Amino acid sequence: MNQETGNPKSSSMEDDARDIHRGESSAPSNLSIGVVIGRTSEFFDFFVYGIASVLVFPRLMFPFVDGETNRILCSFAIFSLAFVARPFGSLLFMWVDRAYGRGTKLTIALFLLGGSTAAVAFLPSYDDYGVAVIVMLAIFRIIQGVALGGAWDGLASLSALNAPANQRGWYAMIPQLGAPIGFALAAALFCYFVGNLSDEDFLSWGWRYPLFVAFTINVVALFARLRIVATPAFEQALIERELEPRFVWETIRTQGKEILIGSFVPLAAFATIYLVTIFPLSWSVATDKRGPADMLLWQVGASVLAVLGIILSGLLADRIGRSRELLFGALLIALFAFAAPFLLSLGEAGQNVFLLVGFFVLGISFGQSSGAVATRFAPAFRYTASAFTSDIAWLIGAAFAPLIVLALAAHLGIWAIGAYLLSGAVCTALALLLSRSQDPAGSVAR
Repeated sequence: MNQETGNPKSSSMEDDARDIHRGESSAPSNLSIGVVIGRTSEFFDFFVYGIASVLVFPRLMFPFVDGETNRILCSFAIFSLAFVARPFGSLLFMWVDRAYGRGTKLTIALFLLGGSTAAVAFLPSYDDYGVAVIVMLAIFRIIQGVALGGAWDGLASLSALNAPANQRGWYAMIPQLGAPIGFALAAALFCYFVGNLSDEDFLSWGWRYPLFVAFTINVVALFARLRIVATPAFEQALIERELEPRFVWETIRTQGKEILIGSFVPLAAFATIYLVTIFPLSWSVATDKRGPADMLLWQVGASVLAVLGIILSGLLADRIGRSRELLFGALLIALFAFAAPFLLSLGEAGQNVFLLVGFFVLGISFGQSSGAVATRFAPAFRYTASAFTSDIAWLIGAAFAPLIVLALAAHLGIWAIGAYLLSGAVCTALALLLSRSQDPAGSVAR
């Protein structure tokens, strides 16, 4: 591309933004803040909806369903729709990226993400408008998923690729910090409202405020990310690293095998993330053995351990290699899978230990889970292949996790959570071993 004439895909506003930020660096340290803010906003939207799926939607949207557990299961069925829609969002926004530029793509995607989350806060109850309210909830959830597919910006991949060879694990973990930070913000907001309002006030108006906040957070995230994306240095770095969008079918045809293997590499972490955040809350509400405010408060505290685990994963990956670090994380999750049912059956004390251990183990595994096999993709397809690998991994590992585990636990026993976690750990281990066996150079370990 000739930088003197600008990017032909860009809007005039994007070209003006590049002129303003001309000369700024795309070094990993300069990308880190935008990456963390962006990931925090995305996870906040999904976690704030996930918590509402336990505390609000079963009672407001499904009062006609018998039994608290069955109402939560209905709510979780809608929860999964965003993960199903996410690959379609990637498909749509890859076209927007190619046609109008990455700044336009991010602006539309983040406004959709924040807007759809905030729109949920305006929904009435089933008693007011019947099935139409459930349909609207499902539509807004699908829009969330489509928007999240469009929020893929290449910042995390660029940060890792630009990092020094001996610090790639460190820079790979930085985007992952957005998950515990986003969850802690969402859980803290709900903890405050559910703990300080009467049940009637919380269901009437209190639950709506955390979802309103989503739009504000996404606006802040948009400006933070556009400040980086709009720089000429970033655009040139994308071209040099070949992190430009490609046609999806061409990507699948040439990189399909690597995408499939890569989708199973982070499965242990992705299966764990909602089983230590959303599931414990749903289990406590369904069994009516613990107040939600107390559970949320402990989860906010446990999020600190997830942050520490993610940071530790970066240090370990740079010392022993990412592949070995991921195998180590899968082993920890496998061991945790055997202890989890026992801990959850011990009452509040056991549940607290479950949260503390679970969040820390999640951090160790999750810290290196994204882009674990990005170096296996042909450079020309790395951007698009990485996006779809992430979409498929979330769909397989996380989309139906709360629904499946709560249903199994309610009908077969709490041991089901251990079985689900163990299956994710086994899939990750097998995918890593298969990836390494087909990659003599061991690029996945870097």
